[in-house]
Amino acid sequence: MQIYQIFLSTGLSFLFLIVLFYPMEKMFPAKKEQKFFRPQWWLDLFFFLGQYCFWGFMVTWVLTHFSAELHSLISYDFRQSVANQPWWLQALEVIVLSDFLIYWGHRLQHRVGFLWRFHKVHHSAEHLDWLAAHREHPLDSIYTIGLINLPAFILGFPLETIAGLIAFRGIWAIYIHSNVRLPIPKPLRMIFGAPELHHWHHDLDRDAGNYANISPLMDILFGTYVCPDKEPERFGIKEEFPKNYIGQMIHPMLPKQISNQIFKQKKD
Repeated sequence: MQIYQIFLSTGLSFLFLIVLFYPMEKMFPAKKEQKFFRPQWWLDLFFFLGQYCFWGFMVTWVLTHFSAELHSLISYDFRQSVANQPWWLQALEVIVLSDFLIYWGHRLQHRVGFLWRFHKVHHSAEHLDWLAAHREHPLDSIYTIGLINLPAFILGFPLETIAGLIAFRGIWAIYIHSNVRLPIPKPLRMIFGAPELHHWHHDLDRDAGNYANISPLMDILFGTYVCPDKEPERFGIKEEFPKNYIGQMIHPMLPKQISNQIFKQKKD
């Protein structure tokens, strides 16, 4: 893909997301006082541009090679038995297995220090909307997208076949970060995820809960479901962390001693 095509695609994607989410955020705002150009909007724009202009291609390249390696390890007979199943059963298997994997993978991101170093880039957002969903370290993206699509790879689906599911999950991830609170009855929230559930996941408490992806059923099953009738007072992390794009990209890859020394020097 040529450079002008990348920029054109990025610009069209940006306009599409504004047209899709801006009316929802105006009509059903979770935080009514939040403005479109809220604090750190430009930082999240850099993350958006980074994902669409560069990092997204790296993630796709890694997934393609990962998928090819897995296919070489899976027998032809197994792939055929999966392919002979009804399409609706295949889709159900992929969704349930991927939700199970990403639930536990996500919990590990909050429990394991090494994974949290990269995942806290995403949680450093102090204001949530459709744009903040793009604040993500590329190595964290590889981990997350790899886990979500691992069942599809194991079941023998090529990357091209699951492109639609990847696109849907991408839009869904943006939706649950949006500054939206739809008037959805609580029973339905226990089946389908909603922004207010994920907003509580972004509470200052690192172990706030709501780790599931599309459906909160895994959170309900494993006791991490949280659904208050109000929004969290604050989003973000309690740790000291850079407030700029370059700092957030580099800081997670530095040894802990060096990163601690950097903040100590800033205080002095």
